[in-house]
Amino acid sequence: MSELGSGTWPPAPIKTERLVLRESESRDRAAFVELFASPEVGTFIGGARPRDDLERAVPETPGRRPGFFVIERDGAMIGMVTLDRREERPGRARPEAGLTELGYLFLPQAWGHGYAAEACTAILDWFAGTLPGAPVVLTTQSANDRAMRLAEKLGFTEVERFEEFGAEQWFGEWTP
Repeated sequence: MSELGSGTWPPAPIKTERLVLRESESRDRAAFVELFASPEVGTFIGGARPRDDLERAVPETPGRRPGFFVIERDGAMIGMVTLDRREERPGRARPEAGLTELGYLFLPQAWGHGYAAEACTAILDWFAGTLPGAPVVLTTQSANDRAMRLAEKLGFTEVERFEEFGAEQWFGEWTP
């Protein structure tokens, strides 16, 4: 992926103690639909999407792009982690546009087991090896206690808070 260094995409699967971080496959489609249809997952990202809409819209192999990792536990998808170039948002010229942003979503049954911390740590380590010294940013609603705890655990430091999408947002940066 040219934006994430000179390595080829996808990288070999990344294995942690309990997880495999890999490229998306067609067998993940049902889990993607479940993820985006979940009211719990949608709480801080604009709400759940209607399952019927997702069944029509989700491609046979969803998430097939550079910077996108499926998180697998015991052979099944439990979530996803992304590294994307941050775009300027309309009406908000932000200096961090162009930086790499970490994103993640996990199925509710995977919450509370430390999988997000394990997967995000592995992705940040991979990124630091691919682009040494390059920072990563993260944005979450400050009301999302779980995401705030994870950002702190991962070593993100607060840069600012701002209002967007009708809620206070927390913006942080991580540098290897």
